[in-house]
Amino acid sequence: MRIETYGQQVEVTPALREYVETKLQRVQRHFDQHCEVRTQLALRKPDHHVVATVNLPGRTLHADASAATMYAAIDLLADKLDRLVLKHKEKKCDHHAREVRDNLA
Repeated sequence: MRIETYGQQVEVTPALREYVETKLQRVQRHFDQHCEVRTQLALRKPDHHVVATVNLPGRTLHADASAATMYAAIDLLADKLDRLVLKHKEKKCDHHAREVRDNLA
């Protein structure tokens, strides 16, 4: 998984970059495939705003979050992305094949 982090009128410190990478690593555990994540950190007074775009094979997921601190916004974003990825995996799963298999048994 490749994570690209940049700031919009905000300096991205090594500590912020490392925090984003560690929080978004849990998105990778849901996929065996390669995915790319672009994360934008911004300050929209009075809140800190984080936007992420996840490029998966055949799909692009988008999430954003705002909070009083940048670290809290990153935490919220990681939770949202985790839910989006799980929802995407459920949609991708073929539920009808399971029903046919259960009816044959």
